[in-house]
Amino acid sequence: MSTSQPKDAIAVVAYSPTWPLLFEDERVRLAVVLGDNAVEIEHIGSTSVPGLSAKPVIDILVALERFDPIEECDRRLAPLGYSRPSAQDFDETEHRFYRKGSPRSHHLHLVEYGTWEHQRHLVFRDYLRAHPDIARLYADVKRELALAFKHNRPAYTNGKTAFIKSIVARALEEIADPTLRALADSADRSQEANSDDLH
Repeated sequence: MSTSQPKDAIAVVAYSPTWPLLFEDERVRLAVVLGDNAVEIEHIGSTSVPGLSAKPVIDILVALERFDPIEECDRRLAPLGYSRPSAQDFDETEHRFYRKGSPRSHHLHLVEYGTWEHQRHLVFRDYLRAHPDIARLYADVKRELALAFKHNRPAYTNGKTAFIKSIVARALEEIADPTLRALADSADRSQEANSDDLH
């Protein structure tokens, strides 16, 4: 069964040099509405990697000093056109997700500063930026998935998971930062515990 509207069909397109500019415009707007609580606002996802084919949706990561009540986040972001889906794929104590546009133009990820949920997006982005050959492989994976799951966004997203995890693991080995490794290991243990609770 289709989980996306036709206007929201998945299409992977050639890299556009306008994507960083679209991010910068939105970064300024977000900084105003989120204020000092926004420690860091980063361009992430495929549109943040020069030369990488991507869905033309700007992914933005905001690392917050603390999470405000979710209703307050909703209120602040609504004037910019962001809405929070009623069904989230994320644990909202760690990651809040908003989208904008019809069809989608922006994805917004709110996380707490310094957590693995914050760092893992940057690790993946920075590895792809530094390794164009791996970025090309990732583009191939996405194109294949987009053809197979054009109107099924969850299946498209899930299809990328194994590749992303393998690249993050490789990046952590190369970075050799014990702090990042500790954050990743702690997140893995938490996921395993949550998985056990479901059985």
